[in-house]
Amino acid sequence: MPIIVLDPGHGGTDPGAVGNGLQEKDLTLTIGLKVKQLLEANYIVDVRLTREADVFVELAERADFANNLGAAYFVSLHHNAGGGTGFESYIYPGTSSSETGRRQDVIHEEIMNFLSGYSLRNRGQKEANFSVLRETSMPAILLENLFIDSVNDTNLLKDPTFITGLSTSIASGIGKALNL
Repeated sequence: MPIIVLDPGHGGTDPGAVGNGLQEKDLTLTIGLKVKQLLEANYIVDVRLTREADVFVELAERADFANNLGAAYFVSLHHNAGGGTGFESYIYPGTSSSETGRRQDVIHEEIMNFLSGYSLRNRGQKEANFSVLRETSMPAILLENLFIDSVNDTNLLKDPTFITGLSTSIASGIGKALNL
């Protein structure tokens, strides 16, 4: 049974991005818990979270957790800030032609299929030298689910129906990417 590690970004003393009455750490945990429930309800998988409460976990601990479990996939959940709008996904530089890149293609498309119904911008599939992508020994992806400082994006992130749909698209993307 494959082990999938979901990594709700930030937590505890690290709120992550803050804007329009929301904190990134709260949203990532809400979505992470929903994705875990959806994956376990629909697939034969073992889903673990790097945190299941509002606690701070060091970046190195997040990667070590997944590495020590021998996880099949690592999915880090985040929300963007900085004046933009829309969705983007990241993998480690130089891995786009590997299994990591193939999985990014599948998950990115699945999430954008959902988000396009809201006319949200596809910011693209990108590469970055993020710690959790660099330090994990299995294929890994980091998802930036909308902008917490965009009023339009935030209004969606405050809508429970939208959060459920987003979580469902993430879980479905993971299922398709891993052929579960």
